[in-house]
Amino acid sequence: MDTTETAVVTVSSGLLRGSIRDGVVRHLGIPYAQPPFGELRFAPPQPVEPWEGDRDATAFGPTAPQRPYPPATAELLSSVDIPGEDILTANVWAPQNAVDAPVVVWIHGGALERGTAALVGYDGSGFARAGVVFVSLNYRLGAEGFSVFADGPVNLGLQDVAAGLAWVHREIAAFGGSPDRITLMGESAGGALVAALLARPDARALVRGGIIQSGPLEAVSRSRAGRVTDALARVLGIRPTLAQFREKSPAALLQARETQAGGASPLAGTPGFTLAVDPDSLPASPHEALVDVEVPLLIGSNTDEYRLWLAPAALAAISPLKAAIARLVMRIPGRAMRAVRREFPDAGAGEVLGQLVTDRLLRAPLTRLAAARTAPTYVYEFAWRSPVRDLRAAHAVEIAFAFGDVANPDAVALSGADAPASLAAEMHEAWLSFIRDGDPGWEPYGADRWTRVFDATSQTVRQRRADVVDAV
Repeated sequence: MDTTETAVVTVSSGLLRGSIRDGVVRHLGIPYAQPPFGELRFAPPQPVEPWEGDRDATAFGPTAPQRPYPPATAELLSSVDIPGEDILTANVWAPQNAVDAPVVVWIHGGALERGTAALVGYDGSGFARAGVVFVSLNYRLGAEGFSVFADGPVNLGLQDVAAGLAWVHREIAAFGGSPDRITLMGESAGGALVAALLARPDARALVRGGIIQSGPLEAVSRSRAGRVTDALARVLGIRPTLAQFREKSPAALLQARETQAGGASPLAGTPGFTLAVDPDSLPASPHEALVDVEVPLLIGSNTDEYRLWLAPAALAAISPLKAAIARLVMRIPGRAMRAVRREFPDAGAGEVLGQLVTDRLLRAPLTRLAAARTAPTYVYEFAWRSPVRDLRAAHAVEIAFAFGDVANPDAVALSGADAPASLAAEMHEAWLSFIRDGDPGWEPYGADRWTRVFDATSQTVRQRRADVVDAV
C-alpha cells in the first residue's frame, strides 16, 4: 500500500510540494538558478525568479546536455536523460521533523562532462534516515560548463555549484537543516569541485568540512584548460570565441566533443575539461589553497582506480616497451616503477603503468596536501575488490559503500550482487560521523601517515605503498 504523503515547504522563491515516505521528506528538482540557455548561455548563473502557487518537487529536474558513456563503460556507469532546460536544480532528502540537522551537499562526478544527481545510486534516503539532510546539485557540463574563451567567463560549472551552495546556505533551514553545519562531499570531478569550492573564500565561509573521494586537486592555467576548447573549435571549423560557440547548439558541441575525444582515457593524456585558475572564479589551485584552509577534510582514493578506465584486455595489450615510453613521457622516475613492482610482483606492464599514473593523479597529490595541512585531515584508501570484470578497487566502486547501499542497481553494476553490506555500513557510518562531528573515527594524517584502509577487514595503518607515493 502506498503510504506517500505530501510535504510543502516555503523557500524565498515560492512554495514547494514534495513528498514524505518512510520518515524521509523529499523535495526534488528545485531550481537554484535560472536555466542557462538563450541569453544566459555561457553566462554566470543568475538568481531564480519567483513562481506563483506551489511548485511540484516530486521529480528530478532536467539533466545537463551530455552524451551517454561508451558501451563498455555504460555497462558499469548508468546515465539518465531528462529533457528540459531547467538544469540548475537541487534535490533535498531530509529526516521528517528535522530541526538544525547536519547537512551534506553531494556533487556528482563524470569527468566534468557526464553525470547527474538523478542517478539511483545517489539517493539520499540513507543519510536522511540517519538524521542528516542530504542535498545534491546538478551543474553545467562539458563545453557548456567548462569552455575557456578569451572573451568570456570561465569555470561556469564551478560557478553553478557555488550558487547552489549559497542557495543551500540560505534555504536549508526550511527543510530542517542547519546552515552552520554544512559539509561538502563529492567524487571524482565532484571531488575536484568540492576542493575548488573550499579554495574559494566566499564558498569556504559557508561550510565546516569537506569530503573528497578520488578527486583531482589541481586547477591549471587558462591556456592549458583551454586546450579542449581550442580542439573543439577546430572540429567545428570556428574560432574559440564566446560569440561563435553561442551560435552552435548544445547538440553540435556534444557531437564535436565526441569526435575530438575519440577513445580517450585518463591514461592516454588526451586533454579533457578541467578547472582553470581565474581571479574571479578560482583565485588559486586547490592543491595549494587547501593547505591553509581551516576546515577538516576527509580525503582518499581507491587502490585500483585505473581499472575503471581500462578493461583487462586493454591492460594486457600494453607492452613493457609502451609502458616504458609512457613513463618517460610523463617523467615518472624509475624508482617509482620499481616500488610498484615490489608491491605488485605479479602485475603486468599495463597494470604497473596504471598504478603509477593513478598514484600520480590522485594518491600523491592528496598525500602531499594531507601532510602539509595543519587542520585535521583524515585519509582513507578503499581496497575492497569488486569481482565484476576484474575491476577490483576501481574508480567509483566506493561510492555505494559511502552511501551505505550496495543493493541498488548502480551499485550492483560495479560491485556485484554479493558486495559486503557490513563494509558499506561501516564506511557509511564513518562518513556520517565526519558530517556530524568532523571526525570519521580514526587518527588524522600526520608524521605517522595514518590511513584507514576499507576492505573486507578494515584497519587503520601507516600509509601503504608510501615509497611509490613519495617517488611519483
